[in-house]
Amino acid sequence: MATMLDFDRFEILTFDCYGTLINWEAGILPALRRILSAHSKHIDDAALLKLYGDFELHAEQPPFQPYCEVLGSVVRQFGTDLGFTPTAEEVRSLADSLPTWKPWPDTVTALRQLKTRFRLAILSNVDDDLFAGTRPQLEVAFDEVVTAQQARAYKPSLELFNLALRRINAPAHRLLHIGQSIYHDVIPAQALGLATVWVNRPSARPGVGAVRSADGEPDMTITSLAELASAVRP
Repeated sequence: MATMLDFDRFEILTFDCYGTLINWEAGILPALRRILSAHSKHIDDAALLKLYGDFELHAEQPPFQPYCEVLGSVVRQFGTDLGFTPTAEEVRSLADSLPTWKPWPDTVTALRQLKTRFRLAILSNVDDDLFAGTRPQLEVAFDEVVTAQQARAYKPSLELFNLALRRINAPAHRLLHIGQSIYHDVIPAQALGLATVWVNRPSARPGVGAVRSADGEPDMTITSLAELASAVRP
């Protein structure tokens, strides 16, 4: 844990979802491996996650397309890059698997503890219907859910953060943003004056995961949400 924050200054905690609350690598890797194995393609986990992060970021550039289509584009790009043609079912399979991706073991307990003290919000690069499949697994009532579909833009675009600030109706200094990605979460949140916590989750690609690598200075670094819940306890 890097720096201690004065948690009394915060009214609402905003969370990235996939990677931070949900162990998305445990969903991404087997879904993609099934496709690659069907076409006799093999790649190690770290290399696969780097390609995933590159392909996803490319597919999220304007003009906006829904996240289910982003994930389909990712699958097609794996085919282009590795030399195979995925079936229509395979193109859909990554998005279809998303609602089955499970929370990290510490997520639900930590959210319940944090909910007793703060309002909670989701800021996620996802479609509304896909998050609706995830939401019951998180087992807490979020005060706001802001998605890429609603903002018609993907983090690190400031559009999603600006929409959240308008909806939450609280000044930036009263928000604390928590995310697994320096690139998608820490850097843009800080650009708008939000304090940030980086959750450096375990990964086959340590310190980065399935996203673009970036350098940033979060206000606090943790490896689990249990650490955050413990830190804010009175």
